[in-house]
Amino acid sequence: MTIQTPMGFRVRDELPLATTGPVIARARRDDRYPVFVTRGADETERVLASLLLDTTTAALIVDGGVEELYGGELVAALRRDHIGVMACAVPPGERSKSLERACELLGWLANSRLGRRDAVINLGGGVVCDLGGWVASSYMRGVPYVNVPTTLLAMVDGALGGKLGVNHARAKNLIGGFQQPLGVVADVSFLRSLAGRHVSAGLAECIKKAVIASPAYFTFLERHTGALLDGDLDMLADLVTSAASIKTQLIERDPYEEDLRRPLNFGHTVGHPLETITGYGPLLHGEAVAFGMLAEARIALARGWMADTLFARLHDLIAACRLPVHARDLPVAVDPAALTDALEKVRLIRGGSLRWVLPVALGEAVIADDVGEQELAAALAGLGVR
Repeated sequence: MTIQTPMGFRVRDELPLATTGPVIARARRDDRYPVFVTRGADETERVLASLLLDTTTAALIVDGGVEELYGGELVAALRRDHIGVMACAVPPGERSKSLERACELLGWLANSRLGRRDAVINLGGGVVCDLGGWVASSYMRGVPYVNVPTTLLAMVDGALGGKLGVNHARAKNLIGGFQQPLGVVADVSFLRSLAGRHVSAGLAECIKKAVIASPAYFTFLERHTGALLDGDLDMLADLVTSAASIKTQLIERDPYEEDLRRPLNFGHTVGHPLETITGYGPLLHGEAVAFGMLAEARIALARGWMADTLFARLHDLIAACRLPVHARDLPVAVDPAALTDALEKVRLIRGGSLRWVLPVALGEAVIADDVGEQELAAALAGLGVR
């Protein structure tokens, strides 16, 4: 029992002795955080100020390219709210999502004035959110962090869910952990400066969510593809809000991935190894996921589980979003033997089993662990990987 007194907090306990074992330890945690979709600097500043009321100092981890566009503006806004700011930029691209870069950032924090009640702010795409979030979760055994995603991919996926980590030469996201953010602030006005290829990459994760969980979202994507690619902020705000709602509801069922049978992995069983063998750079994550979705859908199609009409809709939507639907659309050549080897490494990491999310209908999938090498080879050959 804890009692507040004029001298401070007085703690008193009378606990029984345990004389036999085992002793059962329990720990429960109910994390929740808000996801705000904003449409400009003023609104974003107000939301950040509300999230950082107890923060004296903020450590800003920012993508080097984003720093030039928005870093100064964000630092000025934080200082107007009487928050001290220190900033560290990391080079753009997936190669920054490494253990070496994480250790550099931990050293930077260790030599700073950041305290346990302060916060890390991650300003950038999915790489910065994953990297900066894991650094925050590791420093002093965990300091709060806020994600301010600047890419569509991060807004609809990477900034959400509290799954953090860095890549390793052996596998993507091999080193990491879980810690939920203090909040997420997705300002869709940032997307005005986003290259079209990166908009398309973000749409891949939206398509994934639509296939596994929301026929209505799939229809929304089909109807508004052109407006989304053209940067309509109202449509993009609706897109991001719906994606956040879908993903957070799915994650709530299993926030720490205790059950590996997760439909959110659709497209990733092939997509992640594809990124690994191409060196974490030339191929964007969303492009790899789009290609992976088609490969996995082809397996479902060949098994007779997925209708031809649904496969055609999926193929056409991916193509309409300017994402790869054939090996010739990829920015680098893919060696099928290297891809198979990378998949085997993932299989070993996961205890000898690969989980394949095979769509049956919109909002329905089978999680299979019996996909054979010949099935995969046939699916990849249908996409031009031979």
